[in-house]
Amino acid sequence: MPSQASSPTYATAKGFCITSAFWMMVATFMGLLGATELIAPDLLENVGWLVFGRVRPIHINLVLFGFVTPGLLGAAFYYLPRLLRTDLYSEKLGVITVLIWNLSLVSTVVSLSAGYSQGREYAEMIWPVDMLVVVMFLLVLYNLIMTVRQRREPVLYVSVWYACAAIVLTSATYCLGNVIWRPNTGALVGIPDAILLWFYGHNIFGLLLTPLALGVTYYVIPKACKAPIYSHTLSLIGFWSLLVVYTHIGTHHLLQAPVPTWLKVISIVDSVGMVIPVMVVLINIWYTAKGRLGEIHADVGAKFVFTGTIMYFFVSIQGSMMALPQVQRVTHFNNWVVGHAHVGVLGFSGMIALGGLYYVLPKLAGKPLFSKFLADFQYWMVLIGVSGFTIVLTIAGLIQGNAWLNGETVYRVLPEVHLYYVLRASLGLMIFTSALLGFYNIIRTLYFNTGEFSS
Repeated sequence: MPSQASSPTYATAKGFCITSAFWMMVATFMGLLGATELIAPDLLENVGWLVFGRVRPIHINLVLFGFVTPGLLGAAFYYLPRLLRTDLYSEKLGVITVLIWNLSLVSTVVSLSAGYSQGREYAEMIWPVDMLVVVMFLLVLYNLIMTVRQRREPVLYVSVWYACAAIVLTSATYCLGNVIWRPNTGALVGIPDAILLWFYGHNIFGLLLTPLALGVTYYVIPKACKAPIYSHTLSLIGFWSLLVVYTHIGTHHLLQAPVPTWLKVISIVDSVGMVIPVMVVLINIWYTAKGRLGEIHADVGAKFVFTGTIMYFFVSIQGSMMALPQVQRVTHFNNWVVGHAHVGVLGFSGMIALGGLYYVLPKLAGKPLFSKFLADFQYWMVLIGVSGFTIVLTIAGLIQGNAWLNGETVYRVLPEVHLYYVLRASLGLMIFTSALLGFYNIIRTLYFNTGEFSS
């Protein structure tokens, strides 16, 4: 890759990397706390700001906007200028964006823990916090678009497409899903609100985390393998088919609700049709890595990313299957769905976010990774943790779903799933510990490491 016109500081990329590592600790701690409260519901019953109903939305929003998205953006703010053969349009604007981003996360924790919530899944934040989120996405969008505009590389590699599309589309869907034109409620009324919420709720994964994660994947895997991407044509087919197909699948969360039948049919058909963009991407990536798994194994960042692509396969096949009404009769509203969400967010986009961090970190710092052993140890802890989540929560979900299908009441099933809740919390402790180690490793790499790195 040709050198830049000037020596870049990568202040924005570093800021997002640190943001991701820090909020991963907080997010996983909140997840561990929530899992513990499911084992002992009266543990913190007199501490209002730590009851389960407040801890859960804090955990979810911090994972989405505190850990995964900043981690993917940290990698994007490194690779985009290099792919475009130019400097980032404004590092100062980028740093301001990082500060606003962290302000919105602090505001999220404070407001939700104080009980101020709009009570809509993935859209719990109150209107002032929503406005901060909108501002930070618009700032990221402006910085990226202006960087693309001043590029010296005429060909836009697919990672640029994915990163820019993620920010453009999320800037719009966030405003729609959070109903920002109604500050007092942040919601519509009845079924239209449910439809709009799940249009947003699923697209926050499919049009934010997925494109950002695939952008990182398309950059890291060819670089680590020292080989060109298998097919640029397939990369663009995967890009456009993702945008066309994924947009309509959110209503499969509402198959038991009085939503128009035609909308349900579209959501089911497109959910099954998601196999097309998923397999196009995976064939492209896996054929790029064919015969070069040794290079991927040697690079801890690439190893995280490649594992994330495997998780992408599993979560997507599972998602297509779960959209079928006969399957939903057993899997909906129970821990099966929670396990599915963990595979998607932590296993797919989370692993790729960590891989992107570890791949670009030595290049940002100009030094080798402080401890490859700690990074590798974190890899195995996250992999064991998310695999364990999948198994444990799937079993618990099947127990719950089949019991409810046979007419059993909710509370009588709780003793049967208690053991699985204990295992879930134990795995959560492993994930939280890995977040602590990762933060330590990243900070030492950036600021307290005397080694030298040559790219």
